Amino acid sequence: MTFALFQQTPAAGPPGWTQFVFIGGMALMFYFLLIRPQSKARKETEARLAKLKAGDEVVLTSGLYATIDRVEDQHIWVKLGGSVVKARRAAVAALASEPETKQN
Repeated sequence: MTFALFQQTPAAGPPGWTQFVFIGGMALMFYFLLIRPQSKARKETEARLAKLKAGDEVVLTSGLYATIDRVEDQHIWVKLGGSVVKARRAAVAALASEPETKQN
């Protein structure tokens, strides 16, 4: 009698293709929740930095307000008080005239 219990075939599991559907669904969620919003924000930042020109009042990532004196490829020269300083273009957080965006 005990041999008969051991000889029973195990119950069949779900088909193998369901694992691929699950992995594909996870990849789509990863793309739409992480990759797509980040690339959209990066494109907006690049567009904003490309439009910088002399005379714009900006807020640097350090929190300082400055006025752009001149613009080069990767650097900008900004007026801080009475002096002119060199900064990276990426150091510009926002234009001072733009409304602040709410961070989550």
